Amino acid sequence: MKKVILIMVLISASLLAAAQPDRNEYDTEITWGVNKNTRGGLIGGVVFKLAKQKKEDLFAVYGIEVMNVKHRQEQRYLSPTSGTSFVWGKQNFLYSIRGLYGREALLFKKAPQQGVQISGIVAGGPTIGVIAPYYILYNGNYVPFDSDVHRNFNSIQGSGKLFQGLGESELTIGLNAKAGLSFEFGTFKNNVAGVEMGVTMEAFPKEIILIPTQKNSALFSALYFTMYWGTRR
Repeated sequence: MKKVILIMVLISASLLAAAQPDRNEYDTEITWGVNKNTRGGLIGGVVFKLAKQKKEDLFAVYGIEVMNVKHRQEQRYLSPTSGTSFVWGKQNFLYSIRGLYGREALLFKKAPQQGVQISGIVAGGPTIGVIAPYYILYNGNYVPFDSDVHRNFNSIQGSGKLFQGLGESELTIGLNAKAGLSFEFGTFKNNVAGVEMGVTMEAFPKEIILIPTQKNSALFSALYFTMYWGTRR
């Protein structure tokens, strides 16, 4: 991820030289995208954002993010009996549904159909944490993982089905905040395409047990990288 961020910054710097200041010709922007972060898997989650102009170069931001938050010590293994993968020791999933409100400030504008536009974003809001049990295939049966019972690594034949255990979830309420930079590369003034990168912080009122044999926390931080697309008017 560090290499990706470095590459995007270098590209942005080179394109910025060609950008020319221009008056905003829109007051509403709607974007959606996919997220990669240091607390997620190959795809960390999905995002939706609505930006409304408050004044020149400043927008109010409203957003929703849905993320799969993982323990830093999670590691997948192949079952010695079935060849399918599972996370050893994982007891719970944590899905974060984040509401966001904040400000987006244009730092560098671009010409109507060239260059790059760079914005700074600060936002935060409430989080609904969905804590769902992690199911495994154990001796031919799908069961929630229990560290006191499932001690035999060789008896685990894989992980549960997609979203299995979601109906048994517990809910908790927390708070989230993020700060980042957005680099927009769209070549047409009514279309949006770009990347956003920065840092997120999330806190819950109690410790969330993801892997009971490891240190768990009520506080989660991550670096993130989001590819987004959208439209403006």
